[in-house]
Amino acid sequence: MVKKCSMRTKRDITPYNGSKRHGYWETYYFNGKINFRGNYVNGLKDGYWEYYHSNGQLCYKGNYINGIKNGYWEVYYDNNLLWEKGNYVNGKKVGLWIEYYEKVFYGE
Repeated sequence: MVKKCSMRTKRDITPYNGSKRHGYWETYYFNGKINFRGNYVNGLKDGYWEYYHSNGQLCYKGNYINGIKNGYWEVYYDNNLLWEKGNYVNGKKVGLWIEYYEKVFYGE
């Protein structure tokens, strides 16, 4: 069963540039495990980001350019098995996306 990454957090480590988030940012769950981390540039997500399930396992990872998903992304089940992978262009899934279901593989 796929579980979404929760956004309920205990604390943030967030630098600001005026009123906008800017620089490296981390957010933690109430259980102390990392929720997500990455960089902001003038209030927009930029560069490599990682998001985690509340059990500490990786949920998804990929890149942003000016706040929009771009490039290769991977999504994981909460047991750390790969669920899907593929590419984004300007925030939209493009090309071949491969999905993995428990012990069965679908895709090319």
